[in-house]
Amino acid sequence: MIVSMTGYAAAGRSEGPWSWSWEVRGVNGRDLSVRVRTPDWVEGLEREIIASVERVASRGSINVGLRLKRENEAGHEAADIDRLTEILDRVRAVEELATTRGIVTAPCRATDIIALAQRSGEAEAMPPRLRDALLVHLRDTVLPDFVAMRAAEGRLLGRVLTDHLDEIERLLDGAAERVAARRDVAAETLRGQVTRMLDLVEVDADRLAQEVAILATRSDVTEELNRLAAHVAAARALLEGKAPAGRKLVFLLQEFNREANTLCAKSQDTELTRSGLDLKAAIEQMREQVQNVE
Repeated sequence: MIVSMTGYAAAGRSEGPWSWSWEVRGVNGRDLSVRVRTPDWVEGLEREIIASVERVASRGSINVGLRLKRENEAGHEAADIDRLTEILDRVRAVEELATTRGIVTAPCRATDIIALAQRSGEAEAMPPRLRDALLVHLRDTVLPDFVAMRAAEGRLLGRVLTDHLDEIERLLDGAAERVAARRDVAAETLRGQVTRMLDLVEVDADRLAQEVAILATRSDVTEELNRLAAHVAAARALLEGKAPAGRKLVFLLQEFNREANTLCAKSQDTELTRSGLDLKAAIEQMREQVQNVE
């Protein structure tokens, strides 16, 4: 089954005075890279978040973001005033110490003091059950949605890749027909060239046979066509399999391209060369799509 590395999911929830929202974004990447963004005062979640993502994804660049805030409840106002008073006392103490040492500090803005008080209060008040609720929400709701989108995208991508394989197979069939059609002509041309050479110079028969065999081998593209056909079958098996296929498809497309290059290099026929170039173009189009397969 083909799974795309592109995915997105977002969901929010609230519990008591706390409300939060998760956002998960995924794009293609060489390996699995997970980046986590949480509020500065939230600690101990990053490792659990990365482990949760690693259980559902094997490749891709994935960003996980958390927004978390607490709404004031009745009875918290006095605590907030006490916290602001404490922070203001600390700020004044820092300014006085700086002045005694000849250091000029920038004046604090009210918004800075309030933000500091909020972070301090949140850090002190985050209960263990909130941490558990955040992780359960991520694992049971957000990541399943993320996986579902990657799977849906993968099904569409699988159909596109199958179409590319069909086109490659069509081009291979056309090249094989051209090779069969020109085989007799090529043999007759080679015989004529050998006959003219024998008329001009005296050549050892055994050595001539060896050289003719070498020339015939160099211009024969049957092996390349057979290997390309085998690569098509292998690619179809990967598309139909259940294991992640991205890395194997990337390698296989490299082999596709190598055989197509050899086909063009050995071809001594204009139509066969044109088929080889069309084949290279189709392989490149498929390679671009494969870059997004997990």
